[in-house]
Amino acid sequence: MSITTFAVAGATGRLGRHVVDVLTERGHRVVPMSRATGVDIITGEGLAEALTGVEVIIDVASWHSSEQEAATEFFRTSARNLHEYGQRAGVARIAMASIIGADKATAGFLAAKKVHEELLLSGPLSVRILRAAQFHEFVGQLLDWQQGDVAYIPALPTQLVACRTVAEELVDLTLDPGAPVPGTPIPEIAGPRKEIMAEAAALLGARRSIKVIGVDGSGMPDAETAANGGFLPGPHAKLAGPTFKEWLGTQP
Repeated sequence: MSITTFAVAGATGRLGRHVVDVLTERGHRVVPMSRATGVDIITGEGLAEALTGVEVIIDVASWHSSEQEAATEFFRTSARNLHEYGQRAGVARIAMASIIGADKATAGFLAAKKVHEELLLSGPLSVRILRAAQFHEFVGQLLDWQQGDVAYIPALPTQLVACRTVAEELVDLTLDPGAPVPGTPIPEIAGPRKEIMAEAAALLGARRSIKVIGVDGSGMPDAETAANGGFLPGPHAKLAGPTFKEWLGTQP
């Protein structure tokens, strides 16, 4: 196996930690990039130095809230900087993690990810995209946002997937020597079966002594599209990893 030098943008985040682990376990050199490691992909601080000798950038950096305008500006700046600094450093390509259904989004964070995809694809470096279902870890975030002993969670269909599973698939895609075939769907990764977000949240809520009440999701961005299964994986998607219940059983 040839050893590649990767830079991981968002290396200390929810997905980034797993990407770093997978790359390290497979014997590759990894340059973790985050503000915690002294690299800021928005201001550019430390970015040129971090990318010296790097062959591939994996972009899993994300904005911390769902507000569309702020998230879009974050992705606009990060995409521009990764292309600009990466091209100067001789980086061969960028791989990014996106979200299943981003291409159908009209509002909210998903719409910002749609712009993120478009911006990265329009840059000078070759780009590969993996769209993932919502993470198992996202369920806990939904409960945290409500900050109480009762949580109202949308009873919408999803196909939750483990972060570790996404990281493995993203690394596999990045290392695939073949170029994407024009006209083929963007690769997708999701969990093994369809679930209802509120039902998954109730399993975690029981552990935290939180009562979960399922709601119809109206008022959420693109709620009708979500209710009709528009954000579920397509027929070409890879289905892998544990169900939410199986994953939850492995958590402390």
